[in-house]
Amino acid sequence: MPPDEPPPLTLRERKKREARKALAQAALRLTLERGLENVKVEDIATEVGVSPRTFNNYFSSKEQAVCSVVVDRHEGMREALLARPDGEPLWDSVKHAVLEQYSREGEPDRAYVARIRELMGRLMLRGEFLNAHAAVERVLAETIAKRVGGVDHLLCRLMAASVESAVRVAFTNWFTTEGEPFLPILERLLDELSAGMPTLTGGTAAPKPEPTTTPLGESLC
Repeated sequence: MPPDEPPPLTLRERKKREARKALAQAALRLTLERGLENVKVEDIATEVGVSPRTFNNYFSSKEQAVCSVVVDRHEGMREALLARPDGEPLWDSVKHAVLEQYSREGEPDRAYVARIRELMGRLMLRGEFLNAHAAVERVLAETIAKRVGGVDHLLCRLMAASVESAVRVAFTNWFTTEGEPFLPILERLLDELSAGMPTLTGGTAAPKPEPTTTPLGESLC
């Protein structure tokens, strides 16, 4: 059973989140316009109207600020997952939370995604980009564990990694293949995961595990 709904953010917490988001978006925007090597921390801070010291309160480098857009997007996913109805199967809750997050801004723009992919592939950003995805998986795993009240964190991490893999596969397929929009692709992949990938395995359901003292719910199986 999921925990009680988390308390609303305080005004200070909201302002801190908004400031961090503004700095991250400015870092990404300036980097796309000028190139990473031509952007300084001072430029990012000036764009938002704060001091470089304030920037350093949120990020350790401009590379981290650029890649933090990946992490920030999933704050909404965490909140959406915890807010799903009590008693809803876990996979259904995760699917709705993921789709809600990725549908907020509508269908992605291919040209914009192409620029982001090219940027993230550069050596100077690759390490921070991998760190950002690792942080996303960690947050999602912790949220899944909190949602179900279980202690089997290994399975929570496996589920989180599977969801993130589905997102990456959906984006790659959408980006390289004309036709089906992104969200239906992602929904299909999440449905396949939740059902044990029956299309690939010929519809053979995996055997149900024996109950444990700390069950994560039937939707994990």
